[in-house]
Amino acid sequence: MSRHLTVAFCFALALITFGAFVELGNSVVAHGEPGVFVPWESSLFDHSTLVAWWLTWACYPAVLIPVSIAVLALAWRFSEWRVRLILSVASLLISWRAADYFQHVFERARPVDWVVKHETTFSYPSSHAAIATGFYALLALMILTSDLPKTTRNVAGSLLVLLALAICWSRLALGAHYITDLVGGTLLGMVVACLVLGVLAGGVLGGVGGRVSSAAE
Repeated sequence: MSRHLTVAFCFALALITFGAFVELGNSVVAHGEPGVFVPWESSLFDHSTLVAWWLTWACYPAVLIPVSIAVLALAWRFSEWRVRLILSVASLLISWRAADYFQHVFERARPVDWVVKHETTFSYPSSHAAIATGFYALLALMILTSDLPKTTRNVAGSLLVLLALAICWSRLALGAHYITDLVGGTLLGMVVACLVLGVLAGGVLGGVGGRVSSAAE
C-alpha cells in the first residue's frame, strides 16, 4: 500500500470509528445498558478485587506520569524510535483528555454497585479503556510492526496487549463501568491511535524507522 493510501485509510478508519463511538454513546444514554450485557457484568463484578485494583492504577497519573517520562527518556536515547515514542505519549494525553471531555458531553451516570473506590465522574466513555487502547495497545502495535528481534517483538507486544485487556477487565471487576463504557473508550482510543498512525505513515514528522515507516513508503 502506498504512503498516501495508508494515510487515507488511517484517517478514514478514524472517522468511521468516531461515528460508531458517538452512535453508541447516544444509544446508551437514551436506552441504557443492553440487557444482554448485564449477566456478564454481574459475573465479573467483585472478583480478584486486589488484582483489579492494581491493574486499574496503570491508568492513574501516579503510574502514567513516570511511565511517560520513561518512554520519553527512551525516545531521547534511541533516535530511530523517537517519533513513535513521542507520538505514543501524545496519544496517551489526547485519549485521556478526550475521554474526560466526552464524559461531560454524554453525562452517563456510573453503575450503582462498586468496590474499593466510588468514582463520581461520568461513565461513558471509560478513560481507562481509551488510555489502554490509545497508549498501551498502540505501543504494542508499534513494537509488533518494528524491526526489533522477533522474540522481543512478540513478548513485549503481547504483554502490552494483555495489559490493555486486563485494564478493561479491572473496570468491570471493580464495578466502575458498564461494558458499553469500555467499548466506547476503546473506540475513542482507536480514533486517536488511527490518527497517530496516519501521521506516522505520512512521514510529516520525519523518518520513524522500522517497518512502520517502510510500510508507508
